[in-house]
Amino acid sequence: MKMSQAREAIATFNVPVATYGTTYHVRTDGATADKCTGKADAAYPGTGTNQPCAWNSPFVALPPGGTARIAGGDTLVIHTGQYKIGYGAPGLTTNSTCHSAAPWDCVLLPVPSGPDAARPTRIVGQGYDSGCAAPPQLWGAERAAQVLSLANANNVKVSCLEITDHVGCAENHTGGLACNRSSFPYGDWAGTGIYANKSDNVQINDVNVHGLGSQGMLVGGISNWTLTNVKIVGNGSVGWNGDLAGRGVNSSNSGTIKFSRVNIEWNGCAETYPGNAPAGCWGQSVGGYGDGLGTARTGGNWIFEDTVFKHNVSDGLDLLYADGTGSVTVNRVWSEG
Repeated sequence: MKMSQAREAIATFNVPVATYGTTYHVRTDGATADKCTGKADAAYPGTGTNQPCAWNSPFVALPPGGTARIAGGDTLVIHTGQYKIGYGAPGLTTNSTCHSAAPWDCVLLPVPSGPDAARPTRIVGQGYDSGCAAPPQLWGAERAAQVLSLANANNVKVSCLEITDHVGCAENHTGGLACNRSSFPYGDWAGTGIYANKSDNVQINDVNVHGLGSQGMLVGGISNWTLTNVKIVGNGSVGWNGDLAGRGVNSSNSGTIKFSRVNIEWNGCAETYPGNAPAGCWGQSVGGYGDGLGTARTGGNWIFEDTVFKHNVSDGLDLLYADGTGSVTVNRVWSEG
């Protein structure tokens, strides 16, 4: 057959290409928003403004009382190191939200929602895509209400972070380890690690939430969450608190809430700092709480796989208030103590 006689059918496909947002960087040797764009993985050179370098704090990206400098679908890469979250942290300015008279409100803005499930907003630590060998630490201070907020945050991924504080106390502890709530400065502690409400389609991977004054996670009114390779350990009152009545919002959940390879241990105990050892464990008989995971009345399909509940002061897994509209599935779970 002559080439001129040959015919080749060529199919042309219109394949949608995902559009990803901007990647921003936070480094301990970065600088404030006027000096660095945040769009480069580089230190501040020491002089100049609007330089291609990293910001020096997550507060630059999500400033309290201000406007977020990242948008839905963007990625914030926090590089290895320690970052104070609370009044007095680098990158903060005093304003109506952030001041010494009420420092508990001096917290990061909620993470902006991603446009859709394929384009989540990502808050990730350095190495999130290569084994997470040295996650950055976000540590709460001055009685911060929480370290990270996912309030009204949909389509979000949080990965490769350590979330904690730097005082071995438990809020309202009756045995001598109470956090300072009476006068400023309150010290290097925070009440909650992660707070979330009205939040859908969230993935939390390779995150260690430990040693907070009250609860590791205060989470309710959510749907379609997945936690993988997560630790919730040594938080002063409770690990995962699903009762948000104290914040005046709905606590009932829906959709699928899945825990895979999650360790929930030693909650209801203060955690020493440094050392990260349990201390002053206190239960309901002396004014504490102590559940590993507990909720208010809730729906949702709860799945626990390859997950550990150990040495929590009260119940390890407490879904007593599941309302019957969903389900509870437990596979390969270790429950002890």
